[in-house]
Amino acid sequence: MEAGEILYRRGLIDESQLQASRNGNNDGVAVLDRAVKMGFVNEDQALQALGEEVGLDYIDLRSVDVDLSLLKGFPTKLIHRESLFPIREDHGQLVVATSDPFDLYPIDEVSAATGRSVVPVLAERDEIAKLVKKHLGVGSETVDGLVAMKEEDGLELLEDIETDGSELSEMAQEASVVRLVNEILLEAIETRASDVHIESQASGVVIRYRIDGLLHAQPVPPEINRFQSAIISRLKIMARLNIAEKRLPQDGRIKLKVHGREIDVRVSVIPMIHGESIVMRILDKGAMVFELQSLGMEADTYETFRQLITIPHGILLVTGPTGSGKTTTLYSSLVEINSEDTKIITTEDPVEYQLEGINQIQVHSKIGLSFAASLRSILRHDPDVVLVGEIRDLETAENAIQASLTGHLVFSTLHTNDAAGAYTRMSDMGVEPFLVASTVEAVMAQRLIRRLCPHCKEEYTPRQEDLPGDFPWEALDGRPLYRSKGCRECRHVGYSGRLGIYELLVTTDEVRQMAHDGASTWQVKKAAVQGGMRTLRDDGWRKAMSGRTSVDEILRVTKGDQIFALNEA
Repeated sequence: MEAGEILYRRGLIDESQLQASRNGNNDGVAVLDRAVKMGFVNEDQALQALGEEVGLDYIDLRSVDVDLSLLKGFPTKLIHRESLFPIREDHGQLVVATSDPFDLYPIDEVSAATGRSVVPVLAERDEIAKLVKKHLGVGSETVDGLVAMKEEDGLELLEDIETDGSELSEMAQEASVVRLVNEILLEAIETRASDVHIESQASGVVIRYRIDGLLHAQPVPPEINRFQSAIISRLKIMARLNIAEKRLPQDGRIKLKVHGREIDVRVSVIPMIHGESIVMRILDKGAMVFELQSLGMEADTYETFRQLITIPHGILLVTGPTGSGKTTTLYSSLVEINSEDTKIITTEDPVEYQLEGINQIQVHSKIGLSFAASLRSILRHDPDVVLVGEIRDLETAENAIQASLTGHLVFSTLHTNDAAGAYTRMSDMGVEPFLVASTVEAVMAQRLIRRLCPHCKEEYTPRQEDLPGDFPWEALDGRPLYRSKGCRECRHVGYSGRLGIYELLVTTDEVRQMAHDGASTWQVKKAAVQGGMRTLRDDGWRKAMSGRTSVDEILRVTKGDQIFALNEA
């Protein structure tokens, strides 16, 4: 009896769904796959029903401990070709997971190759694939030379590739290399990585993904080293770079479509002593939502900031290190105030995301289109709101101040450790302190912290002596805190996703006077805290007490605030 009949007889699908699943093909696996993809039945339910019919047990790989020592001596080609994975030994027999209850010939191949008695069990195809990637490494299937795919990998280049016909470019276009590079990119996108690092080291190729701000090394098979130059050449071709130039750094971009979502990949290639290394920044346009209220601001901070972004003129600065979410905060602010009666122009380097209804300029320093030069031209286009990607020098700072003095609201970023440092940084650039004091309306400092995984975060009751000295113990009022644990959903990291912590310094009359008088960052910060400002660390403690993150994560991200907090205590 075929799969559709079994599912129909057991009441898991109806007659119309049975016909749609067959679609002229009664092959067992094809019918099962179509029924699952069309949403008629869950794969685990279907496999349990089919297993009962053919006498095979079903196991949930999410809750099973796998004996990885069994991979030694297990034929890896069968793992990839037939979606098999060894699970455990049971009374001398080898238990092997498969997702196909109708084709047990590969099980006989395993038995012949290992010389052991094999017991097949049924498991979901995706869960088997996750085990393969986790324990055999990204690209392991391609390294084995198994280029033929049962399904499209879902990755599509949006721009045509140009090659020079050289031997190097031909090697980079081989199907196995293309598949390998695609798999590296797909795995990064599926794990929500913001960056992919492909590093050439003495020991060979090292691949690391930056996920939620931290780098995670990816297991790769040692055979991948033979593909090193081909991988780099393939990525250079995709990014329209010169594959023959291996002595100079190069920058490019790749436009992709993955499962219907547009992905922008910024590519940077730098020659190192053991070969070229590549870092790719992944901008997932489809996954980005620019909404201030979803960034993690507390209600009172959001309300104050919401009022600030609607003032008619002045400068609003967002500060923090690279990768702290400054651009996302600014974009979300622009989206919030964008309307038909407001003209918004931005000048950025680079333009990371294209926003509907907002005029965006890409800076080109090589041809003289700098932040300062573009800002001068922007003012002739009658804007209401201007975004300057970053204030890097005196000329840009002066032009931003001039724009604010002539009735424009100017958003920009600075690289300072906290909000109070923005005033002294502007003065250090050469801007007159009285101009800084009269134009900067507020400064928002921010960092990104990791969210605790909702599936496995662990509740605990802390002792006061185990918490940092500046932790607001009284505010906790006997409530529990949460810490990371780790599960399959979060790849055993304990965290999934990020949110912001914020330090909003509004330029009060006191702060304005201090900025005018050239007071130090420390003095400005102390006055702001006495006036009610919450530091990054204070905001972090609120996130920890609400169960969104852990105390350890706040300590990791706000080490710089610790000295100030202890001195103020």
